[in-house]
Amino acid sequence: MLLSLVVHTYSLRYWFPATIMLGTAPVYLLSWGAWRLLSTVLPSRAYHKLDDRLYYIYQSLVLFFFESYTGVEIVIYGDIPKNKENVVYLSNHQCTVDWIIADMLAIRQNALGHVRYVLKDGLKWLPLYGWYFSQHGGIYVKRSAKFNDRAMKKKLLSQTQCGAPMYLVIFPEGTRYNPELKNVIADSQAFAAKEGLAVLKHTLTPRMKASHIAIESMKGHLDAVYDITVAYEGTLDVSGQRRPAPSMPEFLCKECPRVHIHFNRVDIKEIPSEPVFFRRWLHDRFEIKDRLLTDFYESEDADKIHRFPGEGKRSRLNLLNTLPSVVILGGMTLPLLLTENGRKLYMKTWVYGTLLGWLWVNFFP
Repeated sequence: MLLSLVVHTYSLRYWFPATIMLGTAPVYLLSWGAWRLLSTVLPSRAYHKLDDRLYYIYQSLVLFFFESYTGVEIVIYGDIPKNKENVVYLSNHQCTVDWIIADMLAIRQNALGHVRYVLKDGLKWLPLYGWYFSQHGGIYVKRSAKFNDRAMKKKLLSQTQCGAPMYLVIFPEGTRYNPELKNVIADSQAFAAKEGLAVLKHTLTPRMKASHIAIESMKGHLDAVYDITVAYEGTLDVSGQRRPAPSMPEFLCKECPRVHIHFNRVDIKEIPSEPVFFRRWLHDRFEIKDRLLTDFYESEDADKIHRFPGEGKRSRLNLLNTLPSVVILGGMTLPLLLTENGRKLYMKTWVYGTLLGWLWVNFFP
C-alpha cells in the first residue's frame, strides 16, 4: 500500500504539469487562430509581433513547470547579451529537454517569443503543436538526400524579408546523443574518421547543411551565432559512466538538480561562407564542446568535474516571468471546460485542429 502511494505521488509530479501544459493548448490555438484571421488584412510585421507575444505567454507557462516548479538550478558560463539579437542558436543535443534550455536562455534576454526551431520531419505529426510550430516559423527537415534546401531557404527568407525577429534553434548533430546507443555513436565516429575529421566522444559528428543554409540565407538579418554546450548534472552512474540525459518526464519529476550551460557568442562576420570552410568551422566548434564535456564528465580534477571552465553564475528566474502566463491560460481554459458547449469546442479543437494541421503541414510545408 505504501509503495503504491509512493509510486502514485511520484507520477503526479509529472502528470500534473503535463496536464496543464497540454490542457491549455486548445485555448492557446483558438486565441492564435482568431488573431491569424484578424491579421490577414494587416502587414506581416503586425502579425509576427502579436504572434511572438502569444508564443511568449505559452512558453513562459512551460518554463513555469520546467524551471520554477522543478526548482532546477541553472548555472551559466559566459556573458549572455542583455539586448535581444537576431541569432542562430547551435547546441549539442542529448534529450528532449534541450528544447526547453533554449527557452531558458531566450527568456533571460526577453526574446522568448522569437524562438523558432529547425525540427526533424517526424515532429510535424505532433497533435496541434506540429502545425503551430510551422506557423510560428519552424522548419521541418528530412535527413540526407531528402533534405529540401530550397524549401528551407524560401521559408527563412519569407520571415526575414518582413523583419521577423529570429532566435532560430538548430541541433547540428541531427539526433540525440545517447551513451547507451553504441551503434549510433560508432557510426558517427566512423563517418568522422572517414572524412578526416576529429573523432568526438561526447557528441555526435555535426551535420552542416541546415546550419549553413540558415546562416547564409539570413546573413544580412543575423547579428550572431550562439554556440551553446549543455550538461545535465546527475547523469553519471556509480561507476562514473555517463548515463542518458533526463527525458521530459524525468526532468519534471525533479531528477536533475542542476543544468550547466556554456555560452559563447560568435559574431556573424567571423563565420566562413564557403561550405568546405564552414564545415571545418562547425566541426571545430564541436571539438571544443567535446573537450568541455570530457572534462565535465571525466576529469579527475575536483575543480573541473561537473563544471565548465570559468565562473559559473547561478541564474534564478523570477516567478513574475512565468506565473502570470499560468494564470492567464488557466483562467481562459477553465471556463471553457465548465460548460457543455465549451467542452465540445475544446474537444473539436483537439480533433479537427490536429487533422487540419496534419493536412496543412504536408501540403503547405
